[in-house]
Amino acid sequence: MEFAELREAIEKVGLVDAHAHNIVALNSSFSFIKAFTEATGAAALSFAPHSLSFKRNVRETAELYGCENSLKGVEEYRRSAGLESSSLKCFEAARISAILIDDGLKLDKKHDIEWHKSLAPFVGRILRIETFAEEILDSEIPDGWTLDKFTEAFVRNLKSVADKIVGLKSIVAYRSGLEINTNVATKDAGEGLSEVLRGGNPSRIVNKSLIDYIFTLSLEVALSFDLPMQIHTGFGDKDLDLRLSNPLHLRMLLEDERFSKCRIVLLHASYPFSKEASYLASVYPQVYLDFGLAVPKLSVQGMISSVKELLELAPVKKVMFSTDGYAFPETYFLGAKKARECLFSVLRDACIDGDLTLAEAVEAAKDIFALNATMFYKINVDANAFSSKDTVSVNPVKINSRALENSSSLVRVMWVDTSGQHRCRAVPVKRFGDIVRKNGVGLTHASMGMSSAADSPADESGLTGVGEIRLMPDVTTRKKIPWMEGQEMVLADMHLRPGEPWEYCPREALRRVLKVLKDEFDLVMDAGFENEFVLLKSVSWEGKEEWVPIDSTPYCSTAAFDAVSPILDEIVAALHSLDITVEQLHAEAGKGQFELAIGHTTCPLSADNLIYTREVIRAIARKHGLLATFVPKLALDDIGSGSHVHISLLRNGENVFMASGGSSKHGISSIGEEFMAGVLHHLPSILAFTAPIPNSYDRIQPNTWSGAYHCWGKENREAPLRTACPPGIIDGLVSNFEIKSFDACANPYLGLAAIGAAGIDGLRKHLRLPEPIDKNPSLYANLPRLPQSLPESLEALKKNSVLEDLIGEKLLVAIKGVRKAEFEYYSQNKEAYKQLIHRY
Repeated sequence: MEFAELREAIEKVGLVDAHAHNIVALNSSFSFIKAFTEATGAAALSFAPHSLSFKRNVRETAELYGCENSLKGVEEYRRSAGLESSSLKCFEAARISAILIDDGLKLDKKHDIEWHKSLAPFVGRILRIETFAEEILDSEIPDGWTLDKFTEAFVRNLKSVADKIVGLKSIVAYRSGLEINTNVATKDAGEGLSEVLRGGNPSRIVNKSLIDYIFTLSLEVALSFDLPMQIHTGFGDKDLDLRLSNPLHLRMLLEDERFSKCRIVLLHASYPFSKEASYLASVYPQVYLDFGLAVPKLSVQGMISSVKELLELAPVKKVMFSTDGYAFPETYFLGAKKARECLFSVLRDACIDGDLTLAEAVEAAKDIFALNATMFYKINVDANAFSSKDTVSVNPVKINSRALENSSSLVRVMWVDTSGQHRCRAVPVKRFGDIVRKNGVGLTHASMGMSSAADSPADESGLTGVGEIRLMPDVTTRKKIPWMEGQEMVLADMHLRPGEPWEYCPREALRRVLKVLKDEFDLVMDAGFENEFVLLKSVSWEGKEEWVPIDSTPYCSTAAFDAVSPILDEIVAALHSLDITVEQLHAEAGKGQFELAIGHTTCPLSADNLIYTREVIRAIARKHGLLATFVPKLALDDIGSGSHVHISLLRNGENVFMASGGSSKHGISSIGEEFMAGVLHHLPSILAFTAPIPNSYDRIQPNTWSGAYHCWGKENREAPLRTACPPGIIDGLVSNFEIKSFDACANPYLGLAAIGAAGIDGLRKHLRLPEPIDKNPSLYANLPRLPQSLPESLEALKKNSVLEDLIGEKLLVAIKGVRKAEFEYYSQNKEAYKQLIHRY
């Protein structure tokens, strides 16, 4: 039986998250470790990282962020990215169309409900009755509270907000247990109130009689306004007596005829009492079920088992989804991701067992994830809000069944060599899981010594065909290939043996430099790339095939955009499916040339995104019979293509490249100026990384906006370093600087490593920037040119001990050897550069 239709329905439906809580500010005292555990107290928390769910949830969050697989790595990423950025990333991946928030959970520095409206199309409020009652008791009234006064105030205030909420919520399970007495004597309730008042402010209601009394008052209001009541059932933190949270204790409430029309939602799958909850939903018409918290706080099998138990007896129309997300956006992401995976597994098995047809399973998925809650809570939400063909799961539903594993599907294990070429080896997905994920793929040492002209090591690279390394997949980069059904791709690190990085690994070189920047200056380097490329079509000329630009339209031409809109639409959709932000795209000044800018992020992830962006553009163009090339200078009489990069600096998630006020002469902070001054000082050497082939220097010419002179300028596009004040930044301040002398033949990891190393030198030596160039640099008589050839930049690199120390001596030897081979080959073969369209 094929389950593609079921998987697609589950992946694309916009989720209605029917029970969640407020997100807190980054500087909240509420510890981030609580995103992954219900444990409290130092002793219990020390063991939490050793639970199955903790390990899995940290790993999957790290995969989403593209950061180190550790709690520390995730925390560093979210501090660096900022709360808004990480929240949007989590919610885009979760694809939640509505959130119903219980804002009664007391969390330090929590954002109000209004703040959450940027994260989902609909945000509603669930009112927690115990917190509501405590807030009333904390207010002062003449002569103090009596039960009558409290009853009148509670009912009046609850009715006043009834039309502004979508439901009520009770944590009676935490306070006194689920054996709720709906016939509490007035005398007992009054004594309970007196007990609470003696405790002083802030009030905390723990007396069982008073709690049951408040619950009954709330049900009466809920009945008159047709509001549902959510009840915490099953497990939680240790404040809860699990024995009293079994929903079977609710019998008195469920048998009370006064409340037979009240709609009761049992939260958290009532775990470990899921079967009991399923039974109650099957025999009591007013009982509904929600499986938040059980997903994703259990093991995978625990989650699947719990949801299966809910569906053993309960009607599908009475089961609903929630994340029980709280405090951190990551909890929403994990709840949504694991719910999709688990429900797919449960419904698939139901089809295999014959309980459901495929069509019934698809309908059940839509009901459980969206339609049931939409009708139940009477909210106006489009369940298809996230179901367009352009929306693909960031981490697609995983099928663990061996019977369904497609042994013919492939995983491409990718790397970028010293000459900036993308290469890969493909392995069957089963072998990837069984062997390659842990042990890697073998690769010759020679692979990091190859130039763009030959698939053999350069003579002076120090690398030969003797020796083998391991390509170790970085599983945080594993992606479903949008343009190739049934295939995946993953970027790889180079290790001598698993766990031991090879000193020639470009990704590791970047990490080494960034670690120095972080350790010495507590700074994180952010990067965002622009991609210029030319679309070529094949023509026959005198019996020979030639590739020529598709048009001759000018800069930002609407006609050029119209001509290839279907291709551009497909490129953008594919990039979104890979969680790569597209900021803008337009036709460039060259023939058949376009530019696509992607969002900025931390350097390793930015380089990863750049690699995948080039892969997408080339593949989609090829699919349409075109060739996309990123070669720096396709035609010597036309504009060249660069891969300009924008650099900023972050500390604790805040941009510190930008001056904090009007005191800076250039709108740059002193830290930012020192860093940028280091880059400017070392720029001739950096070119050996960022302009790595002779053709690169055909692009870097005066009056072509490519940065030919050794200078910097404010918003000066003829300068190789340009400070930028983009829309949204206060006028006069600078958020980042652009390096224009960077092209797509560069290995982005090595290019960013060189930039970072130069910036570190600037910070160490407290370098200052010269005065900016505010005109076309070619108008200045004494302004020096940057290297005009690869040998010139190579000569500068040979004299640069700073880059050698920070990037590594052996890696520099290989880079120099490959660059020398590039120059020698192309100087002897003048027309050979024309074949670079097939390599870049």
